[in-house]
Parts: sequence; structure tokens; C-alpha cells
Amino acid sequence: MQQADDDKIVEMLRNSATLEQGFRLLMHKYQEKVYWHIRRIVESHEDTDDVLQNTFIKAYRGFANFEGRSSLYTWLYRIATNEALTLQKTKKTKATASLEEFHVGSTNQSDHDFDENKAVQKLEKALGELPEKQRIVFNMRYYDEMSYQEMSDILDTSVGALKASYHHAVKKIEAYLLA
Repeated sequence: MQQADDDKIVEMLRNSATLEQGFRLLMHKYQEKVYWHIRRIVESHEDTDDVLQNTFIKAYRGFANFEGRSSLYTWLYRIATNEALTLQKTKKTKATASLEEFHVGSTNQSDHDFDENKAVQKLEKALGELPEKQRIVFNMRYYDEMSYQEMSDILDTSVGALKASYHHAVKKIEAYLLA
């Protein structure tokens, strides 16, 4: 059913009379999924909104270049991923603060108590320590539950390399969380 819906959206986007309606359907169908994909890469809501907007603007302006060799979903995720990575690179070059400034200090809470917020913070910090490619692969596989083939289409990387990146990411996260 999803492919039939996407085929209808593509048909509408290719017709100038139904272009606007088709674009609204595209946004309605994928906006939330793409938002969360971007959010896991850029981490702040404001940046995510900016990247999401840029993603849909690029999709709108560049739809004439959509050849249909990949699914609409894959094409849109690829644009979103590239936009998010571009923002990350721009922010890295402008960043003046070091990671040490953001180090979370220890508290007086007993090690036996489980604090969900601390666990989430520790996981986010572990993800932040991963190389960019491993973090993106982990997020796409773990949170978005994408197949390796879908990730391969989006990231233009072999399935084997993606499996290796995911494996290394999981091992690094485990080591970080157990430390």
C-alpha cells in the first residue's frame, strides 16, 4: 500500500495542476518520520526544524531530478541526511567550546538507584562520542528500524560496511555504558 501511495504522490508532483496537493501529501506522510531522523543527527529541536524545512524545500525544488530509481521515502531521507550532515559540519567549524565543558558531573545518588534521565543522558553522550557515520547508522537502524538495504540506498554505502559500522557502534556504546 505504501508504494501505491508513493506512486500517486509522485504522479501528482509530476503534474503542474496537482503539484501543490501532491507536495502537501508528501509532507503529511513523511514529515514526522523525517523530523525524528534529523533530530537524532542534529540533537536540537530548533536545528531540526531548520533542517526539516530545508529538506522539504530542496525536495520541492529538486523533484524534477527525482528519477524514481529509489523509493520516495529513501530519496527524502537522503536529502534530510545530507542537510543534517551539512549543518553538523557547519556547526563544528563554528564551535568554540570543547566537549569537556559539557561534562556531566557526578551526583550524590547511590549507584544502586536507577535514574532513567541519567541513563538517557548517558546513552545520548555515548552516541555523541561515536564517529558521525556510526552514529547515523546506529540511529537509522535502532530508532528508525531501517533495513540495511534502505540505509545503503540513503547513504550510498555498501550493506557490509553498514553492518560493520552498526556493529562497531553497538560495541562502543556498550563499552561506554558499562564504564
